[in-house]
Amino acid sequence: MSLLYIDDLRVNYGGIEALKGISLSVEKGEIVTLIGANGAGKSTTLRTISGLISAKTGTITYDGSVISGQSPQKIVSEGICMVPEGRRVFPNLTVLENLRIGAYLRNDEIQPDIDHVYQLFPRLKERSWQLAGTLSGGEQQMLAVGRALMMRPKLLMMDEPSLGLAPLVIRDIFRIIQTLHDEGITILLVEQNANAALRIADSAYVLETGRIGMHGTGEALLNDPRVKEAYLGKSKSK
Repeated sequence: MSLLYIDDLRVNYGGIEALKGISLSVEKGEIVTLIGANGAGKSTTLRTISGLISAKTGTITYDGSVISGQSPQKIVSEGICMVPEGRRVFPNLTVLENLRIGAYLRNDEIQPDIDHVYQLFPRLKERSWQLAGTLSGGEQQMLAVGRALMMRPKLLMMDEPSLGLAPLVIRDIFRIIQTLHDEGITILLVEQNANAALRIADSAYVLETGRIGMHGTGEALLNDPRVKEAYLGKSKSK
């Protein structure tokens, strides 16, 4: 049984059909990546899974239960957490306060998880009392990932984690994604850096104007001439 299964999902924005009946699955322990051009529906897919957008039709099944129509808080409590595009940290709160907010639905001891985040991101420990708004873009991305980890997710969704970051920082972010995968977290990744995303993906989907255009292993799509031409050339599309 798939950890996450989406069946014939359709989502409208006003009169525009953003998702046109997509179906996909994420197996437990996998890294699954979604690539595609701007406006293809990648972020819409994540936001619909999270409960932030309501689907017109279709079902989303997680760990054997239908979660379509549930509140975002309920979905988070079930173990699905998202690192949003643009990081969206709380700029006027410290690093530590941002991490504590990430655990807002928990009633147990969170210090071990804070310590784990600091092990993954030593720079956050050094800046634990610094306001999040004064961090660099890369550090804010690390904080956004750490904040999501505070809920001990079974499925971690990441929306464009490398966007706007320097190459060395991007390398660190992908190293952390691989580390989280090795720790047993299932990851659904939307990423404009198709080359890097496909290299670490077990499975991948190409979204084209709200539809699944291609599906295969990360390696297969990395070597597909159509993907190479559209997404892996000198001018990479988001």
